[in-house]
Formats: sequence, structure tokens, C-alpha cells
Amino acid sequence: QVAGAGAAPWASAVFLNLIFWGVETEVDRSIQKVYKTYNGTNPDAASRAVDYVQRQLHCCGIHNYSDWENTDWFKETKNQSVPLSCCTETASSCNGSLAHPSNLYAEGCEALVVKKLQEIMMHVIWAALAFAAIQLLGMLCACIVLCRRSRDPAYELLITGGTYACEKTQASAF
Repeated sequence: QVAGAGAAPWASAVFLNLIFWGVETEVDRSIQKVYKTYNGTNPDAASRAVDYVQRQLHCCGIHNYSDWENTDWFKETKNQSVPLSCCTETASSCNGSLAHPSNLYAEGCEALVVKKLQEIMMHVIWAALAFAAIQLLGMLCACIVLCRRSRDPAYELLITGGTYACEKTQASAF
């Protein structure tokens, strides 16, 4: 058995874990900032982004809908409700009220955003590995051509400046 053969899977697992942990940390920091600046108006980019994510991923808040109680927007509106983007699609008369939590998405958005980003990163990693495999195959083909070149006299004539075709025709003329 080759020494260190079991290290490659372990090292790649550690590498991927570090990448994914970094994504989770960055998403946590960014999502906290975006939720803090939410103001509920459509022209505001942060508010549109939060509403879009909550609608698309069917989530509410960072960890759950109660996270909205700690935002400036919630404290300023004083209506004890969360954004309408937290309302489930099945709740037709939802106004975002915390008095009716069954009308709200229960799951927080942070975990879902991290999961989506990790899925995308896995696709990128697989594409990079496929590209690297294609490059290695190209290098292998180049090596095979170089090895054959050293054994074939036709290639040798190209290097020395001789002409293989002319030598054959001159030999047949005598």
C-alpha cells in the first residue's frame, strides 16, 4: 500500500469544509447587515433583495420569523407584523401578523441561502475538476506525440532540415 494514500480524501474533505464554513460565515454577516437596513420600500435594493429571497426560498427572517422583532423596521412600524413576503402562498388573507404564525414561513432564510450557495459551489468545483481532467488528457496526448516523434524518422528529417519526399524520389531515379 502506498504511504499517504488515505490522506487525499481527508485533505479534500477538510478543504471543502473550510470553503463551506467560509460561505456560512460570510452569508451570516451579510444577511445580518441586509436585514438591519430593511425598510420595506420597493426602491430600496436591500428591501427588494430580502423580499425576493423570502418569496423564492419560502422562508422568513434569518433563523425564523421572530428575527424580525429585533429589526429597526419592526420597531418603527409598531404593527407587530413581518413583511408580506413572509406569508405562505396558501394563506390568502395574510397580513404578516405575528398573531397568526401559521400563515408565515417557519424556516429562516440563512440556512437556505447557505445551502443554495453550497450547491452552486459544488457545480463550480466539479466543472473546474472536469476542466483540469481535460487539460491533463491534452498533456498526456502531447507526451504521446513527443514520444512517437523521437522514434519516427520522418519527424527527425523535419528537425534536421532534410526532406523525406525528395530523398525517396532521388533514390528511385538512380
